[in-house]
Amino acid sequence: MMRRALAALTLAISSPAQAAEPTWTDLSAILYEGRELLDGSDFIEINSPYRTDNDARTQIAAQINAPAGRMLGKVSLILDENPMPVSAVFAFDAPLPRFFFDVTMRINGPTPLHVVAETTDGQLYVAETFVKTSGQGACAAPPGSDLDVALETLGEMDILIGANRESATTLDRLGALAQREKRVDVDISHPSLSGMQMDQITLLFIPMRYVETLDVDLDGAGYVEMTGSISLSENPRIGMSVPGKTQTVGVTMTDTDGTVTHAQKSVEGY
Repeated sequence: MMRRALAALTLAISSPAQAAEPTWTDLSAILYEGRELLDGSDFIEINSPYRTDNDARTQIAAQINAPAGRMLGKVSLILDENPMPVSAVFAFDAPLPRFFFDVTMRINGPTPLHVVAETTDGQLYVAETFVKTSGQGACAAPPGSDLDVALETLGEMDILIGANRESATTLDRLGALAQREKRVDVDISHPSLSGMQMDQITLLFIPMRYVETLDVDLDGAGYVEMTGSISLSENPRIGMSVPGKTQTVGVTMTDTDGTVTHAQKSVEGY
């Protein structure tokens, strides 16, 4: 249901007949079908630049703490004015009390940015900020690397495991330390083609192709599935918090052309 809604929403926003981009009220009505969105500013802290220095590769991070007595089931990153607003969705295999993510995104133009956390009892919490851009129109900008070369390494992944030192605030860093959290970063070789880019030789549009899902397993058990979009940057880096006891991280990437690749890494000493 969500993917069908996203596809319809993308087509609507991309249509030249649309005089204006939809507001957050419009987007939330389509995505959440009238469900109440509660103020999540006490539970969600977004870390994003005031103005991007590279529209095609902008780091967006957030620390989400579940309200007392609740657990997180899903977290969504929404770039309201991007052609595909729902830019990354993290769905957890088991409920989590807290979660941190850090992803590299394309920011197509100045946009409100929302992070929505859904708890396992169905409550929705939202926090927002605004990101200004340099006007590059990142989603339609030509690929930054030779496409033939990029396709040769498409799907290759490098996993980095370390301490979670980059939570949004000092308090969160101390909380992460107290809970012995680690940080996992996955570097993915992928051109992340938006479908809006033009081949500079043929002047034809390059077909859309991006990371559709990234499944992350910890010690052989499911942890989170991230659903991607054309908002992911070229060669995206996807970072997240994981429990400190984690010994092995396995990652499976599936893109919209059906390419599936795997990578695995163990903490040094295991």
